[in-house]
Amino acid sequence: MTFATLGLIEPLLRALETLGYQTPTPVQAQAIPAVLAGRDLMAAAQTGTGKTAGFAVPLLQLLTMEGPKVAANSARALILCPTRELAEQVHASVAEYAQNLPLTTYAVYGGVSINPQMMKLRKGVDILVATPGRLIDLFRQNALKLNQLQTLVLDEADRMLDLGFSEELANIYRMLPKKRQTLLFSATFSDEIRQLAGQMLNDPLTIEVSPRNVAANTVKQWVVPVDKKRKAELFVHLMRKGRWKQVLVFAKTRNGVDALVDKLQGLGINADGIHGDKPQATRQRALDRFKSSDVQILVATDVAARGLDIEDLPLVVNFDLPIVAEDYIHRIGRTGRAGNTGEAISLVCADEVNMLSAIEMLTRQTLTRHMEQDFEPEHRVPDTDASGQVVKKPKKPKKPKTSGGGGKRNLGKWVESGDASPVEPSIKPVRKVPVFNTGPRKKK
Repeated sequence: MTFATLGLIEPLLRALETLGYQTPTPVQAQAIPAVLAGRDLMAAAQTGTGKTAGFAVPLLQLLTMEGPKVAANSARALILCPTRELAEQVHASVAEYAQNLPLTTYAVYGGVSINPQMMKLRKGVDILVATPGRLIDLFRQNALKLNQLQTLVLDEADRMLDLGFSEELANIYRMLPKKRQTLLFSATFSDEIRQLAGQMLNDPLTIEVSPRNVAANTVKQWVVPVDKKRKAELFVHLMRKGRWKQVLVFAKTRNGVDALVDKLQGLGINADGIHGDKPQATRQRALDRFKSSDVQILVATDVAARGLDIEDLPLVVNFDLPIVAEDYIHRIGRTGRAGNTGEAISLVCADEVNMLSAIEMLTRQTLTRHMEQDFEPEHRVPDTDASGQVVKKPKKPKKPKTSGGGGKRNLGKWVESGDASPVEPSIKPVRKVPVFNTGPRKKK
């Protein structure tokens, strides 16, 4: 199969050839004809499989072939992304695909001045890429009208819910024309997202080109157990031992990012970090320097977990495991992309055993453990497996107390206060799914 057999027009075929796209990936082969046919779509595929081209290329063709010229302060298609970095990257890809077409594209997001964005929108744009918060700001200031919108794309919608955008999504939904095409693309589709799709999409076609919530098989994964206080020391040890050249490191918190970057820089290691508290220009500069290999170690929160395409990135390290198990798939998907192989190492302490168990249950695999000499943890990381069970070591039975004391009676047995399991039950964060007033939908 070729892109030509999918019914694409010559300017798009020429652009794809220039970019080195030879044959469609499975998700592209299924999504492009469906989008061209005007279908609502929910497509799930592993990271690095070309989802952006799967919706952007046919969308560009539809806008070229159909509809009136874009009006002032309007957009004909809207692509929503959860983070600024992803919005910028998606826009860059769309602009490359559109290089031979008479269409305009633009990206808007927070963290930068809104005034230049308002000025740019005065003439209207064919495709607008946006984060939810900035889109609503522009709409409320009458800088953007959506009555001409033909297509809505939600890219990484599950991440939008994780980041608390449920209310914004509901508000945006109320702004849109009832008659439109809606496309949902992601690497993972949780039950909450499937509920969201049921409210937003009209008779959607579902595409799943790989098993649900499975990490790419091009990525070799393993776990190194370690005490929490020695994680930074272990990371430096592994980096020097393995002679790592370029590494993307994920930490759980903004303070964690800053602390690790400070430690690495103090050791003379070329490191930088990105997180939500940093200005957008600073974040983009750090990412650009990492992509150009001017920075060896980039430490980030999950703002870098979705959609970022870093060519030939060999290694991802989870300094901390993610709270939401699905984010593990997206994190390690930054390596092993486009047919390349990669590695993902997770440094896991005893406090993270339930997160590890949730990841293994989601991906349906038990991650191999490698104990690093001289870094064996004092606080044992309990064994886990893909069933979601945490395996605890059996305890020696305790003799019942024969006299009063600090014990508590429980179902006829004496239970010491120290008998409680050190491992809390796994609690998955509840993601609020916006409830939309759908009303009757018009048939296309």
